[in-house]
Amino acid sequence: MRSLSAMLLVAMAAAVAGCDSGPPASTGVTVGPVQPMPPRAAEITSAPNQRGDESCDATVSLRPGALPPRGAMPAGSSMARIVANGRVRVGVAQDGYLFGFRNPRTGALEGFDIDIAKELARDLFGDESKIDLVPLSSAERIPALRGDRVDLVVNSFSTTCERDKEIDFSTVYYVSEQKVLVVANSGIRSATDLAGKRVCSVTGTTSLEPLFELPNRPTVIGMQTWTDCLVALQQGAAEAISTDAPILHGLALQDNNLAVVGPPMAFDSYAIGIPDGKTDLVRFVNASLDRMRSDGTWQALYQKHLSRLGPSPGPPAPKYRD
Repeated sequence: MRSLSAMLLVAMAAAVAGCDSGPPASTGVTVGPVQPMPPRAAEITSAPNQRGDESCDATVSLRPGALPPRGAMPAGSSMARIVANGRVRVGVAQDGYLFGFRNPRTGALEGFDIDIAKELARDLFGDESKIDLVPLSSAERIPALRGDRVDLVVNSFSTTCERDKEIDFSTVYYVSEQKVLVVANSGIRSATDLAGKRVCSVTGTTSLEPLFELPNRPTVIGMQTWTDCLVALQQGAAEAISTDAPILHGLALQDNNLAVVGPPMAFDSYAIGIPDGKTDLVRFVNASLDRMRSDGTWQALYQKHLSRLGPSPGPPAPKYRD
């Protein structure tokens, strides 16, 4: 027993001595910081074809007629079918602060696009509340129109030659420029500084192609939503976000450590998405947009939602074909 006790005392002394001798020797293994990525985030290795060959002028749309009396659409028309359903279904964003976002205090969807959609409901029914706002990701916009999930899409939707092959568009109601959002002290001052960086954008958008056209292409990470990109930038999983400037300014307003930088990389023209072949609905939407331009509604909505972007440029002039 005395021998066993002595051995235990020696073992305990050795353990205590080990605790007092400082940290254990390095094994040479280094663990880097964890950079979590949202679900379905993935590196994009080739440019998706959202813009097309730009052989057409995608900003030209059908000439409108006179607006029918509200609530009394022409019999048999696409508009009459919407009115008969009792509500217009409009695909919108819920993560694009300023244009289409969910107010965390009220749960309501708000923004410039949301109010444009409500004005369309007003011209259909005489009542802006007769609307179902359907949140869609960027990649869901065309499938939702083609699959009859929605009647219209008002969702920062850039009109392009490639998209025009699958759906129809209204005239342009807003023109944006693509820029870069970074942490203010990152040293990134423009798109030319993105070489070798991880840049976040959203799949199904026109924002991806300009990144692939840079002389020294960055690593492009595709996300499902702009708020996913914001979290990735804040956590260091991405070093920049690139898309339309109003969306970037909306993200920067949620974090004052961020800044929108650089000259424009590209320009995008927002229009309302309409199911392919519904020419009467295209003409109706264009007439409604004309009304918003001429009666001051567009300007009032800009002041309400977008004035922090700077002085109003005024509504874009429509371009028509017969």
